[in-house]
Amino acid sequence: MPRTITIGFDGSAESRAAAEWAAREAKVRGLPLRLVEVRESLPEPVARAPFPGAQTGRQEKGGGEAESLPADGWGTTPGEAATGLRLRHPGVEVTTEQVAGRPHEVLVKAAEDAELLVLGSRGMSGFAGFLVGSVGLAVVARTERPVVLVRAGEQAADEHEPDPTGIPSAATRYRPVLLGVDADRPDDAVIRFAFAEAARRGTGLRVLHGWNLPPYYVHGLPADPDVYRVIAEERTATLAKVLRPWRAEFEDVDVVEESFGGSPSIRLIDASREASLVVVGRRVRRNPFGIRIGSITHAVLHHAAAPVAVVAHD
Repeated sequence: MPRTITIGFDGSAESRAAAEWAAREAKVRGLPLRLVEVRESLPEPVARAPFPGAQTGRQEKGGGEAESLPADGWGTTPGEAATGLRLRHPGVEVTTEQVAGRPHEVLVKAAEDAELLVLGSRGMSGFAGFLVGSVGLAVVARTERPVVLVRAGEQAADEHEPDPTGIPSAATRYRPVLLGVDADRPDDAVIRFAFAEAARRGTGLRVLHGWNLPPYYVHGLPADPDVYRVIAEERTATLAKVLRPWRAEFEDVDVVEESFGGSPSIRLIDASREASLVVVGRRVRRNPFGIRIGSITHAVLHHAAAPVAVVAHD
Protein backbone atom coordinates (compact mmCIF):
# COMPACT_ATOMS: atom_id res chain seq x y z
CA MET A 1 0.00 0.00 0.00
CA PRO A 2 1.57 3.33 -1.03
CA ARG A 3 2.13 6.04 1.51
CA THR A 4 -0.07 9.10 1.26
CA ILE A 5 0.13 12.84 1.48
CA THR A 6 -2.05 13.34 4.57
CA ILE A 7 -3.77 16.60 5.43
CA GLY A 8 -5.28 17.55 8.78
CA PHE A 9 -8.55 19.12 7.66
CA ASP A 10 -11.07 21.10 9.71
CA GLY A 11 -12.70 23.35 7.11
CA SER A 12 -10.84 26.49 8.21
CA ALA A 13 -9.15 28.83 5.73
CA GLU A 14 -5.80 27.50 6.89
CA SER A 15 -6.70 23.86 6.31
CA ARG A 16 -8.24 24.63 2.90
CA ALA A 17 -5.02 26.30 1.80
CA ALA A 18 -3.07 23.35 3.18
CA ALA A 19 -5.31 20.91 1.28
CA GLU A 20 -4.67 22.71 -2.01
CA TRP A 21 -0.93 22.68 -1.38
CA ALA A 22 -1.08 19.00 -0.43
CA ALA A 23 -3.00 18.15 -3.61
CA ARG A 24 -0.35 19.86 -5.74
CA GLU A 25 2.36 17.97 -3.86
CA ALA A 26 0.51 14.68 -4.24
CA LYS A 27 0.34 15.21 -8.00
CA VAL A 28 4.06 16.00 -8.23
CA ARG A 29 4.92 12.91 -6.21
CA GLY A 30 2.32 10.63 -7.80
CA LEU A 31 0.82 9.74 -4.42
CA PRO A 32 -2.76 9.59 -3.11
CA LEU A 33 -4.11 12.35 -0.87
CA ARG A 34 -5.88 11.62 2.41
CA LEU A 35 -7.98 14.18 4.26
CA VAL A 36 -8.23 13.46 7.98
CA GLU A 37 -10.85 15.30 10.02
CA VAL A 38 -10.57 15.01 13.79
CA ARG A 39 -13.76 15.10 15.80
CA GLU A 40 -12.84 15.89 19.37
CA SER A 41 -15.13 14.78 22.17
CA LEU A 42 -16.44 17.75 24.14
CA PRO A 43 -18.28 18.09 27.45
CA GLU A 44 -22.05 17.83 26.90
CA PRO A 45 -22.89 21.55 27.58
CA VAL A 46 -20.11 22.67 25.24
CA ALA A 47 -21.01 20.15 22.55
CA ARG A 48 -24.56 21.52 22.43
CA ALA A 49 -23.45 25.14 22.12
CA PRO A 50 -22.79 26.63 18.65
CA PHE A 51 -19.20 27.53 17.90
CA PRO A 52 -18.58 31.28 17.60
CA GLY A 53 -19.37 32.37 14.05
CA ALA A 54 -20.99 29.08 13.09
CA GLN A 55 -24.67 28.41 12.41
CA THR A 56 -26.09 25.32 14.10
CA GLY A 57 -28.89 23.72 12.16
CA ARG A 58 -31.98 22.23 13.82
CA GLN A 59 -34.66 19.89 12.59
CA GLU A 60 -37.91 18.77 14.16
CA LYS A 61 -38.39 15.19 15.30
CA GLY A 62 -41.67 13.52 14.65
CA GLY A 63 -42.94 14.45 18.09
CA GLY A 64 -42.05 18.11 17.65
CA GLU A 65 -38.91 17.95 19.79
CA ALA A 66 -36.02 19.94 18.38
CA GLU A 67 -32.86 17.92 17.65
CA SER A 68 -29.48 19.61 17.33
CA LEU A 69 -27.55 18.89 14.15
CA PRO A 70 -23.75 18.89 14.10
CA ALA A 71 -22.10 22.32 13.87
CA ASP A 72 -21.57 23.60 10.36
CA GLY A 73 -19.10 21.43 8.45
CA TRP A 74 -19.24 18.20 10.43
CA GLY A 75 -19.71 15.20 8.19
CA THR A 76 -20.05 17.05 4.88
CA THR A 77 -17.04 19.38 4.76
CA PRO A 78 -14.35 16.73 4.08
CA GLY A 79 -16.47 15.10 1.36
CA GLU A 80 -17.18 18.42 -0.33
CA ALA A 81 -13.52 19.38 -0.08
CA ALA A 82 -12.48 16.06 -1.61
CA THR A 83 -14.87 16.53 -4.53
CA GLY A 84 -13.46 19.97 -5.24
CA LEU A 85 -9.87 18.76 -4.98
CA ARG A 86 -10.56 15.96 -7.48
CA LEU A 87 -11.99 18.50 -9.93
CA ARG A 88 -9.14 20.98 -9.53
CA HIS A 89 -6.39 18.36 -9.50
CA PRO A 90 -7.29 15.66 -12.05
CA GLY A 91 -5.53 12.38 -11.54
CA VAL A 92 -5.03 12.81 -7.79
CA GLU A 93 -6.73 10.08 -5.76
CA VAL A 94 -8.45 11.71 -2.76
CA THR A 95 -9.91 9.89 0.23
CA THR A 96 -11.42 11.18 3.47
CA GLU A 97 -11.42 9.89 7.00
CA GLN A 98 -13.10 11.05 10.20
CA VAL A 99 -11.44 10.07 13.46
CA ALA A 100 -12.56 10.78 17.02
CA GLY A 101 -9.94 11.81 19.54
CA ARG A 102 -7.59 14.56 20.57
CA PRO A 103 -6.39 16.39 17.42
CA HIS A 104 -2.65 16.25 18.00
CA GLU A 105 -2.74 12.56 18.99
CA VAL A 106 -4.85 11.58 15.97
CA LEU A 107 -2.67 13.53 13.54
CA VAL A 108 0.58 12.15 14.95
CA LYS A 109 -0.86 8.65 14.50
CA ALA A 110 -2.05 9.47 10.96
CA ALA A 111 1.44 10.68 10.07
CA GLU A 112 2.93 7.24 10.74
CA ASP A 113 1.48 5.94 7.46
CA ALA A 114 2.10 9.15 5.52
CA GLU A 115 4.92 10.21 3.26
CA LEU A 116 4.17 13.76 4.33
CA LEU A 117 1.76 15.39 6.78
CA VAL A 118 0.37 18.81 5.82
CA LEU A 119 -1.31 21.21 8.25
CA GLY A 120 -2.71 24.70 8.21
CA SER A 121 -0.43 27.00 10.16
CA ARG A 122 -3.07 27.80 12.77
CA GLY A 123 -4.86 25.56 15.29
CA MET A 124 -7.26 22.83 14.29
CA SER A 125 -9.72 23.57 17.09
CA GLY A 126 -13.33 24.50 16.43
CA PHE A 127 -13.15 27.14 19.16
CA ALA A 128 -12.38 30.63 17.91
CA GLY A 129 -9.05 31.54 19.46
CA PHE A 130 -8.81 28.31 21.49
CA LEU A 131 -5.63 26.27 21.06
CA VAL A 132 -4.64 28.51 18.14
CA GLY A 133 -1.31 27.16 16.91
CA SER A 134 -0.94 24.63 19.70
CA VAL A 135 -2.12 21.61 17.71
CA GLY A 136 0.30 22.26 14.87
CA LEU A 137 3.21 22.78 17.25
CA ALA A 138 2.34 19.64 19.22
CA VAL A 139 2.19 17.56 16.03
CA VAL A 140 5.49 18.95 14.72
CA ALA A 141 7.16 18.21 18.06
CA ARG A 142 5.93 14.61 18.27
CA THR A 143 5.86 13.13 14.79
CA GLU A 144 8.94 11.66 13.13
CA ARG A 145 7.53 12.15 9.61
CA PRO A 146 8.10 15.39 7.66
CA VAL A 147 5.41 18.00 8.38
CA VAL A 148 4.59 20.96 6.12
CA LEU A 149 2.73 23.95 7.52
CA VAL A 150 0.84 26.18 5.09
CA ARG A 151 -0.64 29.59 5.87
CA ALA A 152 -4.13 30.71 4.93
CA GLY A 153 -4.24 32.41 1.54
CA GLU A 154 -1.31 30.45 0.08
CA GLN A 155 -1.88 29.98 -3.67
CA ALA A 156 -0.13 28.03 -6.41
CA ALA A 157 1.19 31.23 -8.02
CA ASP A 158 2.97 32.16 -4.78
CA GLU A 159 5.38 29.27 -5.33
CA HIS A 160 6.39 30.52 -8.79
CA GLU A 161 8.38 33.40 -10.22
CA PRO A 162 6.29 36.27 -11.63
CA ASP A 163 5.77 36.26 -15.39
CA PRO A 164 7.76 38.70 -17.59
CA THR A 165 5.22 41.45 -16.87
CA GLY A 166 5.52 40.96 -13.11
CA ILE A 167 2.13 39.26 -12.71
CA PRO A 168 1.96 36.18 -10.42
CA SER A 169 1.57 33.01 -12.45
CA ALA A 170 1.53 29.28 -11.71
CA ALA A 171 2.84 28.65 -15.25
CA THR A 172 6.32 30.03 -14.62
CA ARG A 173 9.38 28.43 -13.00
CA TYR A 174 9.17 27.54 -9.32
CA ARG A 175 10.92 29.81 -6.87
CA PRO A 176 13.94 28.17 -5.23
CA VAL A 177 13.64 25.82 -2.28
CA LEU A 178 15.28 27.31 0.83
CA LEU A 179 17.24 25.10 3.25
CA GLY A 180 18.60 26.03 6.65
CA VAL A 181 21.49 23.74 7.58
CA ASP A 182 23.80 23.32 10.55
CA ALA A 183 27.10 22.57 8.83
CA ASP A 184 28.65 21.33 12.07
CA ARG A 185 25.87 18.78 12.66
CA PRO A 186 24.31 18.15 9.25
CA ASP A 187 21.62 15.52 8.90
CA ASP A 188 21.15 13.52 5.72
CA ALA A 189 17.34 13.33 6.04
CA VAL A 190 16.92 17.12 6.10
CA ILE A 191 19.35 17.74 3.26
CA ARG A 192 17.94 14.95 1.08
CA PHE A 193 14.40 16.24 1.58
CA ALA A 194 15.38 19.72 0.40
CA PHE A 195 17.34 18.50 -2.63
CA ALA A 196 14.53 16.12 -3.62
CA GLU A 197 11.91 18.88 -3.36
CA ALA A 198 14.02 21.16 -5.57
CA ALA A 199 14.52 18.34 -8.09
CA ARG A 200 10.77 17.59 -8.26
CA ARG A 201 10.04 21.24 -8.88
CA GLY A 202 12.79 21.65 -11.44
CA THR A 203 14.16 24.60 -9.51
CA GLY A 204 17.25 25.61 -7.57
CA LEU A 205 18.20 25.19 -3.92
CA ARG A 206 19.38 28.07 -1.73
CA VAL A 207 21.27 26.86 1.35
CA LEU A 208 21.82 29.12 4.36
CA HIS A 209 24.28 28.38 7.15
CA GLY A 210 24.63 30.77 10.08
CA TRP A 211 27.48 30.65 12.58
CA ASN A 212 28.26 32.41 15.83
CA LEU A 213 30.53 35.41 15.93
CA PRO A 214 33.54 35.48 18.25
CA PRO A 215 32.72 36.84 21.73
CA TYR A 216 34.46 40.17 21.14
CA TYR A 217 32.09 40.84 18.21
CA VAL A 218 29.11 40.02 20.36
CA HIS A 219 30.19 42.39 23.12
CA GLY A 220 31.11 45.17 20.74
CA LEU A 221 34.83 45.18 21.54
CA PRO A 222 37.45 45.95 18.89
CA ALA A 223 38.06 42.97 16.64
CA ASP A 224 40.58 42.02 14.03
CA PRO A 225 38.88 41.94 10.59
CA ASP A 226 41.42 39.38 9.44
CA VAL A 227 40.24 37.00 12.15
CA TYR A 228 36.64 37.44 10.99
CA ARG A 229 37.69 36.77 7.39
CA VAL A 230 39.52 33.57 8.37
CA ILE A 231 36.52 32.30 10.33
CA ALA A 232 34.16 33.13 7.45
CA GLU A 233 36.35 31.26 4.98
CA GLU A 234 36.50 28.22 7.27
CA ARG A 235 32.72 28.17 7.68
CA THR A 236 32.19 28.54 3.93
CA ALA A 237 34.56 25.64 3.26
CA THR A 238 32.75 23.51 5.85
CA LEU A 239 29.38 24.15 4.20
CA ALA A 240 30.79 23.35 0.75
CA LYS A 241 32.19 20.04 2.06
CA VAL A 242 28.81 19.08 3.55
CA LEU A 243 26.98 19.76 0.29
CA ARG A 244 29.53 18.27 -2.11
CA PRO A 245 28.11 14.69 -2.19
CA TRP A 246 24.55 16.02 -2.52
CA ARG A 247 25.52 18.20 -5.46
CA ALA A 248 26.93 15.09 -7.13
CA GLU A 249 23.77 13.05 -6.48
CA PHE A 250 21.39 15.84 -7.57
CA GLU A 251 23.51 17.26 -10.35
CA ASP A 252 20.54 18.90 -12.09
CA VAL A 253 19.79 21.08 -9.06
CA ASP A 254 21.48 24.47 -9.09
CA VAL A 255 22.73 25.22 -5.58
CA VAL A 256 23.50 28.60 -4.05
CA GLU A 257 25.44 28.44 -0.78
CA GLU A 258 25.43 31.27 1.76
CA SER A 259 27.49 31.15 4.96
CA PHE A 260 27.28 34.12 7.32
CA GLY A 261 27.85 35.22 10.87
CA GLY A 262 24.65 35.99 12.71
CA SER A 263 21.15 34.72 13.34
CA PRO A 264 20.02 31.96 10.94
CA SER A 265 16.34 32.51 11.78
CA ILE A 266 16.32 36.17 10.74
CA ARG A 267 18.04 35.38 7.44
CA LEU A 268 15.75 32.40 6.74
CA ILE A 269 12.62 34.44 7.44
CA ASP A 270 13.80 37.23 5.16
CA ALA A 271 14.80 34.79 2.37
CA SER A 272 11.47 32.93 2.63
CA ARG A 273 9.79 35.77 0.71
CA GLU A 274 11.54 34.55 -2.43
CA ALA A 275 11.18 30.81 -1.80
CA SER A 276 8.61 28.21 -2.83
CA LEU A 277 9.32 26.09 0.26
CA VAL A 278 11.45 26.47 3.39
CA VAL A 279 13.07 23.32 4.82
CA VAL A 280 14.35 23.14 8.40
CA GLY A 281 15.22 20.30 10.73
CA ARG A 282 14.06 19.27 14.17
CA ARG A 283 16.01 16.98 16.45
CA VAL A 284 13.87 14.06 17.71
CA ARG A 285 13.34 14.14 21.46
CA ARG A 286 11.39 11.19 22.78
CA ASN A 287 10.57 12.79 26.13
CA PRO A 288 6.73 12.82 26.19
CA PHE A 289 6.61 16.05 28.18
CA GLY A 290 6.76 19.52 26.67
CA ILE A 291 6.93 20.84 23.12
CA ARG A 292 10.50 21.30 21.93
CA ILE A 293 11.19 22.04 18.29
CA GLY A 294 14.22 24.32 18.56
CA SER A 295 14.36 28.11 18.59
CA ILE A 296 15.24 28.53 14.90
CA THR A 297 12.51 26.18 13.68
CA HIS A 298 10.01 27.81 16.06
CA ALA A 299 10.82 31.28 14.71
CA VAL A 300 10.63 30.17 11.08
CA LEU A 301 7.28 28.44 11.60
CA HIS A 302 5.77 31.61 13.03
CA HIS A 303 7.20 34.15 10.61
CA ALA A 304 8.17 32.57 7.26
CA ALA A 305 6.28 33.83 4.21
CA ALA A 306 6.38 30.48 2.39
CA PRO A 307 5.21 26.98 3.40
CA VAL A 308 7.62 25.41 5.89
CA ALA A 309 8.69 21.75 5.92
CA VAL A 310 9.99 20.46 9.25
CA VAL A 311 12.02 17.26 8.91
CA ALA A 312 12.68 15.29 12.09
CA HIS A 313 16.11 13.73 12.57
CA ASP A 314 18.15 11.98 15.28
